[in-house]
Amino acid sequence: MDQIRNFCIIAHIDHGKSTLADRLLEFTKTVTKREMQAQVLDDMDLERERGITIKSHAIQMNYQFEGKEYIFNLIDTPGHVDFSYEVSRSIAACEGVLLLVDAAQGIQAQTISNLYLALEHDLVIIPVLNKIDLPGAMPEEIKDQMVDLLGCDRDDIIPASGKEGTGVDKILEAIVKRIPAPKGNPEAPLQALIFDSVFNSFRGIEVIFRIYNGSISKGDKVKFVATGKEYSADEIGILRLQKEPTDIIRTGDVGYLISGIKTAKEVKVGDTITHSANPTQEAIHGFEDVKPMVFAGVYPVETSDFEDLREALEKLQLNDASLVWEPETSAALGFGFRCGFLGMLHMEIVQERLEREFDQTVITTVPSVQFWAFDTKDTKHIVNAPSEMLDPSKLSHIEEPFIKAQIITKAEYIGGIMNLCMEKRGILKTQNYLTTDRIEMLFEMPMAEMVFDFFDKLKTISRGYASLDYELIGYRESAMVKLDILLNGEKVDALSAIVHRDKAYEWGKKLCEKLRELLPRQQFEIAIQAAIGAKIISRETVKAMRKDVLAKCYGGDISRKRKLLEKQKKGKKRMRQVGNVEIPQEAFMAVLKLD
Repeated sequence: MDQIRNFCIIAHIDHGKSTLADRLLEFTKTVTKREMQAQVLDDMDLERERGITIKSHAIQMNYQFEGKEYIFNLIDTPGHVDFSYEVSRSIAACEGVLLLVDAAQGIQAQTISNLYLALEHDLVIIPVLNKIDLPGAMPEEIKDQMVDLLGCDRDDIIPASGKEGTGVDKILEAIVKRIPAPKGNPEAPLQALIFDSVFNSFRGIEVIFRIYNGSISKGDKVKFVATGKEYSADEIGILRLQKEPTDIIRTGDVGYLISGIKTAKEVKVGDTITHSANPTQEAIHGFEDVKPMVFAGVYPVETSDFEDLREALEKLQLNDASLVWEPETSAALGFGFRCGFLGMLHMEIVQERLEREFDQTVITTVPSVQFWAFDTKDTKHIVNAPSEMLDPSKLSHIEEPFIKAQIITKAEYIGGIMNLCMEKRGILKTQNYLTTDRIEMLFEMPMAEMVFDFFDKLKTISRGYASLDYELIGYRESAMVKLDILLNGEKVDALSAIVHRDKAYEWGKKLCEKLRELLPRQQFEIAIQAAIGAKIISRETVKAMRKDVLAKCYGGDISRKRKLLEKQKKGKKRMRQVGNVEIPQEAFMAVLKLD
């Protein structure tokens, strides 16, 4: 046990976590030259295409140092704020972390928030200054920033380059010397934490766990504490690049378990595994519960695919424990699911994965956040979708979630970012200079304003320099109203939104104009209206396509032409009463791209 080291790599997006992991694997000869490729741990096509890590991956390496052989369990983590739940799980399974900072970019928002996650779990932190081979690197200045943030010695910071492989031997040495070996009692009853699970269509669910006490052997009867289900360990093993079966896994190690589990609901990430015969008395409490921030309806294009979509979501939830969903119905779209995501990128990725991995083409409705509506008797109602909003006559007030946003940027972009945040109803709390050129700003702002395009705009204004991290701080009362869209007098529930009263008019007007462009013209006139309650605040009209009924009349009396036009007018009127409007998929997405 003294020769096991469990550690993960944390950093801001694009600071080189996966590249450094590649070098560590090469250096310890875990991966042969032939198997080597960039981002070797990212096994999803999506991750490769976008160059981001979406899911944390565990892998075991062996390392010879001073005549002893050490076992390293490395977990590579994502950097984007939307996947911070994955990071919290990896941190719960480790004793130490490598904190990477890009030598050209310096400390950014995710660096700080991931650092706090690691400090909460009392992990040993090894600071690494990555990408020192870049022409724009500023090693000395950024070392100063790291010393200020961590309170460590300058000599503790290891300069490295994931691309060139510089400093990798120093990092491996530091892992052996600085990170403590796992503590635990090999004789105690088995106590293992599930920190990940993967769905395999041939073998059922593969459970990935870390043992805190006791050991597990092949063929043991094991029990999952939270669900109370019992299984036999058909195959256990360690995670190399491919899975390697073994006969026993001991305290402090990381491994996988396959026991032919078929149903997704039986494996809960964060659950404890123990022996059926000799169970442990207490479950391990690992990482924080996942808090979905953005809710959107996901509907199958064909109503008959509803059950397939449910299965796809269940399997996806195994590979992505932060996805939350429940069934819902909509008048416009039929049966579907209300899904909770951690952010807009997470929503985009889930939609992509449904299409790629499960062949499910879906329609996603306007994302919204969770509101609390209080009625006149002061009872609280939770509103996840605009369709659940109370009747205005029974409504006393609405509370919406507020977040604390931490933005770190270069000093020259302060003005633009201030304007953006004020526009989004944000309140500036504090701002302080981290260095002469970098500034940290704290805003309190409504979550609903952030859901749409805040991150994109922030990146545009700051030319990609600003970094954002946010956390929920609670609910506050706001003047929110439900904005309905009516087509020919009928409400389309999939297009309604809950917006702030001051912005409702502008929002309604823009949406009507956008829909006028997107709705295909019919044989009859379509009236597009935006309404708050019974009050219409905006209207646009899609003109009817008309057949030229006068083409066959040339010359002759005007009354013949009038008779034909009257007949057409009556037909159009009748058609408008019975005709229904087909809404294309682009129209539902239009709301996202209003500006």
